Amino acid sequence: MTAAVPDHIRTRLWRDGRLVAENYPLADVSDYLRDETALVWVDLHDPTHRELTDIAEELAFDPHAVEDVVAHGERTKVTRYSTHTFLTVYATSLAYGSEPADTLGSRLETTRVSVFVVPRGLVTVHRGTGFDVEEMVRRWDDNADLLRHGTAALLHGLLDVVVDGQFEAIQGLDDAIEELEDGLFDERAHIRSLQRRTYRVRKELVQLRRVVLPMREVVAAVMRHRAERGNSVELDGWYSDLYDHVIRATEWTESLRDMITTVFETNLSLQDARLNTVMKKLTGWAAIIAVPTAVTGWYGQNVPYPGFGQWSGVLSSTAVIAASAGTLYIVFKQRNWL
Repeated sequence: MTAAVPDHIRTRLWRDGRLVAENYPLADVSDYLRDETALVWVDLHDPTHRELTDIAEELAFDPHAVEDVVAHGERTKVTRYSTHTFLTVYATSLAYGSEPADTLGSRLETTRVSVFVVPRGLVTVHRGTGFDVEEMVRRWDDNADLLRHGTAALLHGLLDVVVDGQFEAIQGLDDAIEELEDGLFDERAHIRSLQRRTYRVRKELVQLRRVVLPMREVVAAVMRHRAERGNSVELDGWYSDLYDHVIRATEWTESLRDMITTVFETNLSLQDARLNTVMKKLTGWAAIIAVPTAVTGWYGQNVPYPGFGQWSGVLSSTAVIAASAGTLYIVFKQRNWL
């Protein structure tokens, strides 16, 4: 009787592009890989240490690659070993509406996907729910004729899903930066909220650049390895299109860094301009208020002056105050100081 496969483990077997078996035990993987007509995929979602060790021993994975799977903070990379190729890539997603807009917490979620590429199979290891495995499987099913070309087709589908997810995250940050730009010149915008959102987007963009920029080297290395092995040219167009998407994602990310820097600097410049305007207004009103203070102080001396002790003195001082203050108000208003 065939042993049941845990829910967090998925297996598939193709022959000539046709799916012939699914969810078979891990113990059968090595047998299928010895079949030259077979194409194998194994997916481990949140595997236990024992499960990871078993599959590594069965397929003779390099210990350094297995160590990279369990280590924290591994960068995006591709490494070639004698019996297999190991890749580390990151699936990304930008969460919307999960927290208030003015918080400093990052909305960007990254999921590390470790990939072992063997001559007739692909083993993927990932944790959490950030990697859309179903979308990857759907693309494989939609392009089943490509699977006749072996693991290169499987790897292309995986990388294509990862790059498309990064594109969506970049688009989300682009939209967020446009909202910040609109808020810069909105007099009703809350300055502190705008500053916090700018800082948050800037932090998310730094986090995204760390996983997007190295993808160019990863895809280039995969394409170079295919060329060295003389693989079929049928996939060259697909990989060229994938590489073009990676280049566009890299350039877009770099342009967003320039945009968020411009937003940050413009915000500071506008604050300085608003402060200058406030200072001009305060200075203008202070000058206007100084006139009646000076006049009343003069007329308040304990010495006789024209109109001393008479209503004419009060009227004349009031006229001087009104005329002087009014003249200053008109002059400052014409110069846009008030």
